[in-house]
Amino acid sequence: MLYLKDGTKLVTVFDIEGQTFVEILAELLKSRYGEIVKPPTWAYFAKTAHFKNNPPSDTDWWYKRAASILRTLYIKGPIGVSRLRKKYGGRKDSPMRKAHFHRAAGNHIRKILQQLERVELVTASKKGRNLTPKGVSLLDSLAASITKNQNVEVKS
Repeated sequence: MLYLKDGTKLVTVFDIEGQTFVEILAELLKSRYGEIVKPPTWAYFAKTAHFKNNPPSDTDWWYKRAASILRTLYIKGPIGVSRLRKKYGGRKDSPMRKAHFHRAAGNHIRKILQQLERVELVTASKKGRNLTPKGVSLLDSLAASITKNQNVEVKS
């Protein structure tokens, strides 16, 4: 927990529960940046990985994945598409052999990152994608407003 000089707590993304933060950030992305950050037409029919049986049933999955990617960029620093594919990967269960880990599909992750770059929340570098100062301030201000408005308990 960070404290300012006057003793007040500075709330960051680390202090908020992940799922709560991602859901609220997804709604913010949809309402504020809905013209640019939006799913393409194929996104409702495509699976997110080849080990999945069906496409996502949630109609807002694109915004939730974008919010999750932003949170991951905040926490883990510059990160590329390959490591994000690993993060969203999972087990492929085959009836004739043992289950093995497989990476998620990369196209939707790459498209989301490109959309977030157009909104100027993410920037590309040689080490991977990273948040811009605008992105960091958006996430920090959202974390502060979540704790202020909804009385969400802050992690210690």
